[in-house]
Amino acid sequence: MQSLLGWFAGLPVAALYPALAVLAALENVFPPLPTDTVVALGTWLAARGDGSALLAFLATWVGNVAGAVGMYVVGRRHGAGWIHRRFPALSNARGEERLQRLYARYGIPALVVSRFIPGVRALVPPFAGALKVPTLSAIAAMACASGIWYGFIAYIAYRAGTDWDALTRRIAHSGQVMGIAGAAVVAIALAVWLVRRRTRGTA
Repeated sequence: MQSLLGWFAGLPVAALYPALAVLAALENVFPPLPTDTVVALGTWLAARGDGSALLAFLATWVGNVAGAVGMYVVGRRHGAGWIHRRFPALSNARGEERLQRLYARYGIPALVVSRFIPGVRALVPPFAGALKVPTLSAIAAMACASGIWYGFIAYIAYRAGTDWDALTRRIAHSGQVMGIAGAAVVAIALAVWLVRRRTRGTA
């Protein structure tokens, strides 16, 4: 982790943008990558050098969406079984089952929310493809979630001043908060669905 951050810190500002795009794309294939922290560092460095925090965000967003679309295509073409064999890092039976239930009940909004839930986030692109979610709808959902999350990271990195340690603590805390918030939204939606189902059953 420290070596990766050190390598990023040594890049010239112009090289930060393609590096951020590539790393954000790879996050969809290798979910253990510490992408959030590295993206925060890239934005932080760009904002304090001759670069642009906005360009750092756009590079990250475009790269992440491109990687997500690539994994969506893979899932749509080869199915869930092939993904499990070729991408063991994405093998999460509980997460896959949870994603299937959420999509079956709530449709596209469930994909947006799922991109904020730890353990499910990386599964959304390939398994949206495997579930044959309509292409434009899936891309729009993933782009929306990615824009919200990385826009948030870029903003707090831009506003962090010169204290990098404080920024990493805020990123870690924000990730926990977003995960809890996403889970809470899912729980509320599930409760509403159950109440409506019970009401219809007793009507």
